[in-house]
Amino acid sequence: MRLIICRNYEQASAWSAQYIANRIMKQKEKCVLGLPTGSSPLGIYKELIALHRAHVLSFSHVITFNMDEYVGLSPDHPQSYHRFMWDNFFNFIDIKKEHVHILNGCASDLEKECAEYEACIAATGGIDLFLGGMGVDGHIAFNEPGSSLTSHTRIKSLTTDTKYANARFFGGDIHAVPSTALTVGVATIMAAREVLIIVSGHSKARALQATVEGPVSQMCTLSCLQMHAKVIIVCDEEATDELKVSTVRYFKDIESKNISAS
Repeated sequence: MRLIICRNYEQASAWSAQYIANRIMKQKEKCVLGLPTGSSPLGIYKELIALHRAHVLSFSHVITFNMDEYVGLSPDHPQSYHRFMWDNFFNFIDIKKEHVHILNGCASDLEKECAEYEACIAATGGIDLFLGGMGVDGHIAFNEPGSSLTSHTRIKSLTTDTKYANARFFGGDIHAVPSTALTVGVATIMAAREVLIIVSGHSKARALQATVEGPVSQMCTLSCLQMHAKVIIVCDEEATDELKVSTVRYFKDIESKNISAS
């Protein structure tokens, strides 16, 4: 595991975007990305859009699979993850529409939708890099505490804490937040050749501590990344508030050249 500690969210976003851009440019024929929604990746998406507008980066050979989608929200719903991705990222880059894959929360057979999503990922050759955020309780995608660490794409009930966290996108009304979602599983993410997680703010500090220093546990699904061969967590200073001083010093020491180079 690599832990990249940046000064602030802006630096963390810029570092992550450049890392992803380098991966895309290295894989000239095909690059398969797993992508999240929410506030955490917005800075990264803005940086990637800027690289594209500067004619530095093309997404014409990139294939994407999003992490999740609410059940019952149509793709054109203002708070659907389909809409989020097009409004905040896809509309501003040269990605091919047929290369974009997002779960359909209005599918007539949700279990079939999940199974076909997994099959589609496999058919592309698997995900090269999965980008993700971190829930305040250490969950990734909608793999809430207690989720199986061997889970694949499936239907998942959302906890009250997650609904409260997402209510800000629904006018502050928790009752407007759907109670179920489709989500990739922990094993789906672990199968990616590389995982990059961005973490920002003191509110994520306990989750980061549990992920980096705690035991591997289904109660903090991100802790499974301790078992992944190639994972990078990029965070700001505030997110390290619960880590041991020795842990912070260790990662700052071994990653100092990488931060300064960015």
